[in-house]
Amino acid sequence: MIKTFLVLFYVIGVMVFLVPLGLIPAIFYYLGFRKSMAMVIYRFAQFWGWSSIKLSGSKVTVIGKENIPKKGSVCFVSNHCGYLDILLLLGYADRQFGFVAKKELLFVPFLNFWIHILGGLFIDRKNVRKAIRTINKGIERIKSGNGILIFPEGTRSKGRGLLPFHPGSLKLATSAQSLIVPVAIHGSYDVLEKTGRVVSSNVTLTFMPAINTAELPPEDRKQVLCDRIFEAIKEKLPGNNE
Repeated sequence: MIKTFLVLFYVIGVMVFLVPLGLIPAIFYYLGFRKSMAMVIYRFAQFWGWSSIKLSGSKVTVIGKENIPKKGSVCFVSNHCGYLDILLLLGYADRQFGFVAKKELLFVPFLNFWIHILGGLFIDRKNVRKAIRTINKGIERIKSGNGILIFPEGTRSKGRGLLPFHPGSLKLATSAQSLIVPVAIHGSYDVLEKTGRVVSSNVTLTFMPAINTAELPPEDRKQVLCDRIFEAIKEKLPGNNE
C-alpha cells in the first residue's frame, strides 16, 4: 500500500505542481510561438508519464517504435486496458498527441488544464450538434499536422480482453485522411486496477506499421478499416490470437 500511495501522490502531485510551469509556455503558445511551445508542453507531459510508470517499478517493452512517423499528422488507434494507458503513451510514444476526452473531465481541476494544452478535446456525446463540432475541430487539428489518440473500444477493457470497436470512432482519422498507427497495449491493467494497488508488472507497447487512410477506397474507410485494425491489435495481445 505504501507504493500505491507514493505513486498516486506522485502522479497527482506532479500534475498539480507543473500547472504553473505549464502556464508559461501556454501563454507563449497563444501569443504565436505555437510549434516550439507545443514541444515544451509535451516534454513536461512526457516526463510526467515516463516517471510515473517508472515509479511503479514496472518494466516497459516498446516494440515497433520505428513505425511512428516523426512528422505530419498521425492517429494512434489503441486498445484501452486501464487508467495508466495515456500516461504510458505520453511517456513512451515520443510523439506529441492530444486525445478526445469525455465532457465530464472538463470539470476536473488540473487534469482539464493538461488535456487542453496538450491538444485534447472534450466531447459531449449526449449532444449531437456539439459532438460534431468537436469532431470537426479535431479533424482540422489533425490536418494541420498534429497527432491524436483514439480508443475505439470506447471504454477501458479492465482485463476483459479486446472489446468490440465502434466504427464511428475512426471518423477523425478517415475524414482528415491521416496516417493511422495501430497500438497494442498489454499489461497496464495489472499495474493498478487488477488488484486495486500498484504492483510492478511487465507492460508491452507495440506500434504497428502505419495505415495511410488517404490511399484506401472510400468504401473501405469504415467497417473494413475498423476490422483490419481490430485484427492487427488482437494478434499482438496474448490470449486473443487464437
